[in-house]
Amino acid sequence: MTTIVLDIEGTTSSTESVHVGLYAYARPRLGPYLDAHRDDPEVRAALEEIGATTTGQAAEVLRGWMDGDVKATPLKTLQGRIWAEGFAAGELTSHFFPDVPPALRAWHAAGRRLAVFSSGSVASQRPWFRHSAYGDLSALVGHWFDTVNAGPKREPASYARIAETLGDPAGLLFLSDVPAELDAAAAAGWRTTGVRRPGEPNGDVSFGPHPVVTSFEEIP
Repeated sequence: MTTIVLDIEGTTSSTESVHVGLYAYARPRLGPYLDAHRDDPEVRAALEEIGATTTGQAAEVLRGWMDGDVKATPLKTLQGRIWAEGFAAGELTSHFFPDVPPALRAWHAAGRRLAVFSSGSVASQRPWFRHSAYGDLSALVGHWFDTVNAGPKREPASYARIAETLGDPAGLLFLSDVPAELDAAAAAGWRTTGVRRPGEPNGDVSFGPHPVVTSFEEIP
């Protein structure tokens, strides 16, 4: 049985919807959120990892990481929690390219297993799929992976770790718009397909030996 593993940003959804929409939502809420949840064990652990002595200093560090698109675990954790609250409150709606939801539903109906591997935390992945303009897509996804439970997306060991859960790497297909991620998956024995979305940051890059599609409709 083939398992299709999905990247999100630039693959199922536009980069702008994350970097503009979600980042703009989280930025002014970082400080107040830290103040309100400083006794929460997960938040306290994030603050310790940041190394700031006050929540104000921590928020400043986090905003700097956002500006630099740093894939730091404390940032991803806190962003995910803030976004989850925004989705639950009806203040956020996720974006999907129009070819994606029909393909996910068709693959699921045909017995294909679906999983997600994104640099965004699992806490943000689930509501992203749940609160789409196309309805709840989260029920179609069986497994969720991020840089915490799997590892960096450009390292083969991360894909080997995911395969321990999903099964034989030869039965895993990874879809991503980032060639380096596809290279890492292929090195771990996965099948790969590059997704070239016109207008996206990686819309004109070379995908090397990887098959390339411009729409999920092109994937058998």
